[in-house]
Amino acid sequence: MRRRTAAPIALIATAALAAGCEIEVSPESLPAPFSVAPVPSASAGQPKYVCTAVYKILTDGAVKAAAYATGSGDDARKALQKTFADMAGQVSAAGARSDDVTQRAAVDEVAAALTQGSRSADPKAFLNGEFVTVGQKIDATCT
Repeated sequence: MRRRTAAPIALIATAALAAGCEIEVSPESLPAPFSVAPVPSASAGQPKYVCTAVYKILTDGAVKAAAYATGSGDDARKALQKTFADMAGQVSAAGARSDDVTQRAAVDEVAAALTQGSRSADPKAFLNGEFVTVGQKIDATCT
């Protein structure tokens, strides 16, 4: 029975659209648009965006570093070092917005580790070692 009613309804709807009829759709029936922008923390006493910003910097940096990780030679080494240095600067800037002393200290530890990785003679060792867990330094300050 469903097939018998579904086909005519589909044909009528197609004909109506082809004839120039308008179909009104109420705005509340559409899903809300998706945004990848950081969402402010709703936790009391937590600065907005700091944890989200640091995690995003680390994730974006990991993607960028992965492109250089398979390379060899001075160009790949310098690109990894520059990536870590850029990340350290961005993490420091994000941490400076925090009013929480504990959180700022944890973010500074992340930035210091990234700076150390940027100065390393073997940045791939840092990428495969400490970089894997560097974000965990701020986990306790994020709620």
